[in-house]
Amino acid sequence: MGRYFLGIDAGNTVVKTVLFDATGNEIAHACREAVSHCPQPGFVERDIDQLRSDLIAVVREVVEKSGVDASDIAAIGSAGHGNGLYLLGAGGKALLGIQSLDTRANALVDNLTSDGVGDISYPISGQRPWVSQTPVLLAWIKRERPDVYAKTRTVLLCKDIVTHALTDELVSDISDMGGCGMLRMPENIYDDALLEAFGLGDARDKLPRLAKPSEIVGHVSEDVARETGLCAGTPVVAGFFDVIASALGSGVARPGQASMIVGTWSINQIIVENIDFANENEIFMSSGYADGRFMSIESSATSAVNLEWLVREYLEHDAEVANGKSPFVLANDLVAQSTFGMDGPYYHPYLYGAPCNGTARAGFFGVGGWHGRGDMLRAIYEGVTFAHLQHLHRLRASGARFDKIVLSGGGARSPIWPQIIADILELPLTVARCQETGALGAAMAAAVGSGMYHGYEQAADHMVQTDRHYSPNPDAGEIYRKRFAMWHDLETAMLPFWSRFAAVNN
Repeated sequence: MGRYFLGIDAGNTVVKTVLFDATGNEIAHACREAVSHCPQPGFVERDIDQLRSDLIAVVREVVEKSGVDASDIAAIGSAGHGNGLYLLGAGGKALLGIQSLDTRANALVDNLTSDGVGDISYPISGQRPWVSQTPVLLAWIKRERPDVYAKTRTVLLCKDIVTHALTDELVSDISDMGGCGMLRMPENIYDDALLEAFGLGDARDKLPRLAKPSEIVGHVSEDVARETGLCAGTPVVAGFFDVIASALGSGVARPGQASMIVGTWSINQIIVENIDFANENEIFMSSGYADGRFMSIESSATSAVNLEWLVREYLEHDAEVANGKSPFVLANDLVAQSTFGMDGPYYHPYLYGAPCNGTARAGFFGVGGWHGRGDMLRAIYEGVTFAHLQHLHRLRASGARFDKIVLSGGGARSPIWPQIIADILELPLTVARCQETGALGAAMAAAVGSGMYHGYEQAADHMVQTDRHYSPNPDAGEIYRKRFAMWHDLETAMLPFWSRFAAVNN
């Protein structure tokens, strides 16, 4: 058996490939920034053919950089951002890629909700209609772009494009399709009544076959082998919804363990052995990934994408950055120099809507002339974490129990942010040594699928190492409790304005 596993992580903002050995050590890494297109307000799209070419490039780069004989790569796994919509036509022709940051379907969500679709969908899938959800977007395409809908032969998710590009197989996995509200839970199967609720009864034959994440679903094609340096015939597993991959890649593999991902999305999740959609305290979504293993998930597009936006628009042209300093290092330095206290500005991280209102917008509040860039950045760090805290409150209300968090995502790399998070959550945090937890989780699926390990728990025991621990500061926690209450009250007061603002701009 080969000694190495290739993990691919196709997120909203970056496409990464990482080669790992059987103990989780990173051998080589390559990435490409993913380019999004916004043809009109609320639309966030990706060129599928560009995704394919970026994938080939980063795989070729990582194989070359590693110096590893490609025949020693035992298997390949992938992860990709959940939800959104990737449509292929006849012969695998790219039609349309919609990312999970897209909000074009706001009005349709309102219509579906008023029609009672959520009362049908939640008992089946554990989800109500929401703006970037795959069945909602597919229903929008059917209504607004019937030409594209008619040409569609296969409905895929982001990481399924990776699998198809490598193997020519049209397949998805239960974690991704379940996480996007397309499956009946806990059986993890397609459901005709669910499709009918969204007006998609005729879409059944457009859906790909389903597999478990570690199931070998295809092999690297001859053409891809020539382009990348991989060996033709290398096994490829179905892969993961990226939030599941990141949880596993950070070491969260057993029931009761909790994962927080500070990435493009705010992801807050806990492993459970069964799911109960009759609980009056509903959660955002559930995803099954193995027999008797589910993730209860609270999430929204309210996390580190806010920092990425501010860095792109305001810090990348800073003189220190021009002289070689990372803009994210500059952001951390500015936050470290800022003043912490009740007087600091507040920030709602709603660049792409809020869980409470899809029309919400981001905003700073309480800004004074004495506040500087560091204060504004600290407000972003705090506001993003407050949004995470709201999700954790909902998970606890649903019955989830946890007493520590494993942190991953871009925010976990900061030397400042994890302590702020620990203080706001008033919980101890652990950060895994591997920074590319999504790619590692995908590689773990490949390791399980190839027979290297008997299940994800054993894979985590052998492939995940811990890097840092953070303990909450009680004094800071007391201040943050007061600031969170103010932040929440301000959000409530803003709800009518956000709705009016959306109305006059439609």
